[in-house]
Amino acid sequence: MFNIILLGITSLLTDISTEMVYPLLPIFLTTKLGATPLIVGTIEGIAESLASLLKVFSGYFSDRIKRRKPFAIAGYGASTLGKILLYTAFSWPVVLAGRVVDRFGKGIRTAPRDALIAESSSEDARGRAFGLHRTMDTLGATIGVLLAYYFISREHVDFRQIFLYSLIPAVMGVMALFFVREKGVAKISKERPSLNWNALDRRLKSFLILMFIFTLGNSSNQFLLLRAKDVGFDAKTILLLYLTYNLVYNAASYPAGAISDRIGRKALIVAGYLVYGLVYFGFALASTPASIWALFAAYGLYMAFTEGVEKAFISDIAPENVRGTMIGLHATLVGIGLLPASLVAGALWNAFGAPAPFYFGGFMGILAAVGIALLI
Repeated sequence: MFNIILLGITSLLTDISTEMVYPLLPIFLTTKLGATPLIVGTIEGIAESLASLLKVFSGYFSDRIKRRKPFAIAGYGASTLGKILLYTAFSWPVVLAGRVVDRFGKGIRTAPRDALIAESSSEDARGRAFGLHRTMDTLGATIGVLLAYYFISREHVDFRQIFLYSLIPAVMGVMALFFVREKGVAKISKERPSLNWNALDRRLKSFLILMFIFTLGNSSNQFLLLRAKDVGFDAKTILLLYLTYNLVYNAASYPAGAISDRIGRKALIVAGYLVYGLVYFGFALASTPASIWALFAAYGLYMAFTEGVEKAFISDIAPENVRGTMIGLHATLVGIGLLPASLVAGALWNAFGAPAPFYFGGFMGILAAVGIALLI
C-alpha cells in the first residue's frame, strides 16, 4: 500500500502540472499560433503515437532487468522537460516538440509504473489499487485545471506564465518518486520475458486486437475541447468543462475499480465503451451549452469505467514474467492508433464540419462494446 499511495502522489503532482497546460493547448495553438484543427490533431496524434511505441519496450526491459523504478524516474523527468519546451514555444512545431518529449516520458514510465502497482497489490484487491491510483491521478488533474482557471482569470497572466508555473509540481512529482520501494519486484517470475503471441491467453489477445480497432476512432481529447469552443465556450469556461470531466472521473474511479473486483472487469469495460459511443454521438448532435456540460460529465464516467479497470484486467490474465510487457503493449497499441484517429478526425472536421468525427467515434465505441461483450 505504501508504494501505491506514493505512486499516486507522484501522479497527482504530475497531473497538476499536465492539466495546467493540456486544456489550454488547443486554444493557445489556434488563437496565438494560428494552427488549424487539422494541425492540432496532427500534433496530438504524432506525439501520442511516437511516444507510445516506447511503452511496450519499457515494459519489456523492466521485465527483463526486473527493475521498474529507474524507468519511472526517467519518464517523469522527460515530461518535465517537455513543459519547458512549451514555455519557449513561439510556433506550433515547437509545441509539437514539447508534446513529443512529454509523451516520450509517459511512454517510458507508464508500463513499469503500472507493473509496480500490480506487484504491490493482491489479485482480489487489484481493481481497488488501480482505482485508488486513478483517483489520485485525476484529483491532481482537477487541481491542475482549477489552478489554470485561477491564473487565466487574473489580469496580466498569459499562457506562457501558466506553462512556467506548471513546472513546480512537475519537479515535486519526480522528487517524490525516489522514495518508492521496489519490494514487489521480488515476486516476478524468474523466467526470461518472451513475446510469444501464440502462448498468450485468448482473452488477452482478443482484447488487445479489439482495443486497437477501437482506437482508430478514438481521437485526441483536444477535439472535445475544440467542439466546446465551436459551440461558444471561451478559454475560461472550457477549463470549467474540463474540470467537470475530471471531477466525475475522480469520483467514479475507485468505486469502479472496487465493483470490478466483485463482478468482474468485463462488465465495467463494456459499460464504459457503451457510454463512450453515446457520448460521442452526443457531441456530434450538441448545439447548446447545457448539452456540452452533460457530455463532459458523462465522458468522465467512460474514463472511470475503463482506464484503471483495463490495466487490472491485463494484470490478471498476463503471465507474470511479461506483465509489464503486456501492459506496455496495450498502451502502445492504443497510442499507435491515436495518430491515424486524430488525422482522420481533423480531416473529417475540415471536410464535413464539426459533427463528422464524433459520428465516426461514436460508431467505433459501440462496435468496441459489442465486440468485447461477444468475443471475450
